[in-house]
Amino acid sequence: MGGGTHRDVLGELGRRISAGSIAPGTVLTLAGIEQEQGASRTVVREAVRVLESMGMVESRRRVGITVRPRELWDALDPQLIQWNLDGPFRQQQLEALAELRVAAEPMAARLAARRASPAQRAELRRLADRLVELGGRGLGASEPYLEADVAFHALLLAASGNPLLAVLERPVQAVLEGRTRLGLTPAIPAEGTLEEHMRVALAVAGADQDAAERHSRAHMRTVWGEVAEEVRGAAADQA
Repeated sequence: MGGGTHRDVLGELGRRISAGSIAPGTVLTLAGIEQEQGASRTVVREAVRVLESMGMVESRRRVGITVRPRELWDALDPQLIQWNLDGPFRQQQLEALAELRVAAEPMAARLAARRASPAQRAELRRLADRLVELGGRGLGASEPYLEADVAFHALLLAASGNPLLAVLERPVQAVLEGRTRLGLTPAIPAEGTLEEHMRVALAVAGADQDAAERHSRAHMRTVWGEVAEEVRGAAADQA
C-alpha cells in the first residue's frame, strides 16, 4: 500500500500543475501518479476528484487525466490561489485579486450601508477600531491584525446582502493570509489604510451609501497600488 496521503498527493499535483511544470494538455494516468507519489489508488482518485472539481483536470475513460487550460480553472478557489501565491504566478495572482477587489468591494460597502443589520454595523466599527489600534502599534504584519482584517472584509461582503459578493469572502481571505505568510504585509500599514477602514465603518454605521462606496474605493486603490509596486519590484529583481 502506498504511503502518500490525500493531502500530499493533492498538494504535489496541484502545485506542479498551477506552476506550469505539468503543462495544459498533459495526459496523466492513475497508475502513473500512484507509482510516482507512492500512494494508494484510493488516495490518488480522491486527489484527482478534487482537481476535477477545481477545473484543473478532466478524466476520461481510455484517455486518462488531462490537464485543462488555465482559463478553465476555478480562479476563485482558495486552494488554487494559495498554490499560485507559492509559485511563479504569484504576481499575476496578487494583481488579479487586487483588481477584483477594486471592482467589487466598493459596491459591497454601498450595499452594506443600505442593508447591514445594527449588529453588523456595530461589529464593523469594532473591527475598524481594532485595526487602528494594532496598526498604530506597528503590528500590521501580526496574526491579530490579519484576523481582524479578514473579519472586517468578510463582514463587509456579507453585510452587502448580495450572495454573489459574499462568496468573495474566501478568495479575499486567501490573498490576505497569503500576503502575510509571504511577508508582503507591512508592519506599519500604508498611509491612509487605517483611516479608510474607519471611514468605511463609520459610513456603513451611518447608512451613508455614497461615503461608504467612496472610502472603500480609496482603500482598494491603495491596496491595488501596493500590489502594483510589488509586481514592479519583482520584475526589477528578475531583470
